[in-house]
Amino acid sequence: MWGKWIDCRVRPGAHGTFAVGQRRWATLAGEPGLVGQVGGWSRTGDQALVLGLWADEEAYGRFMRERHDTVATEAAQQGSWTAIRVSAGPVVQAVPGAAASLADALKHATLLRAADCVLRPGRTGHFLEVQREVWAPGMAAAGGMLAGTVTRLAADRYLVTTLWTSPEAHTAYTADALPALRARADVPADVESLTGHVLPLELSWQVLPSRI
Repeated sequence: MWGKWIDCRVRPGAHGTFAVGQRRWATLAGEPGLVGQVGGWSRTGDQALVLGLWADEEAYGRFMRERHDTVATEAAQQGSWTAIRVSAGPVVQAVPGAAASLADALKHATLLRAADCVLRPGRTGHFLEVQREVWAPGMAAAGGMLAGTVTRLAADRYLVTTLWTSPEAHTAYTADALPALRARADVPADVESLTGHVLPLELSWQVLPSRI
């Protein structure tokens, strides 16, 4: 599987234009290899974040070569943002949860938690082990966590995403389980910097594949 993370800084007063354009990305539903796309606004409201998942690098690459520029032009969002950062890479771990599949999780989630992690040198192996042995089972045990992914965006940068049924379920997790999991994981030993996002999802931005 292949993941894509889009970070847009939206111009003041242009939120409506950006949101209308984001809904036009619904045309992705017909693209071969799309697993799904979701997104929403950051807490500050000036940042739009979008997670896209594709079956593999080949499907993603084909879309980027053959269709992306046309879809982006039709979305007409270029004037609504001041900066954009797009990162993509392989999904190296699945995070199982209450959903039957990742596609099902994308369909039913209302909140996305994302941790954009830059690792310390030589800590990749331990970081991935901790994701597998500590974080994945700990989050799966929390009510309301549907599924997630760990995506390598660069040699030392990983994006950890989890999809949740509701903000209330995520709030309960952060209060009841997160402190103990963080202590067990010893995050500072592996992670040089971490940017976290708790993102209520915009339903109108959700794109699910129309092809089976």
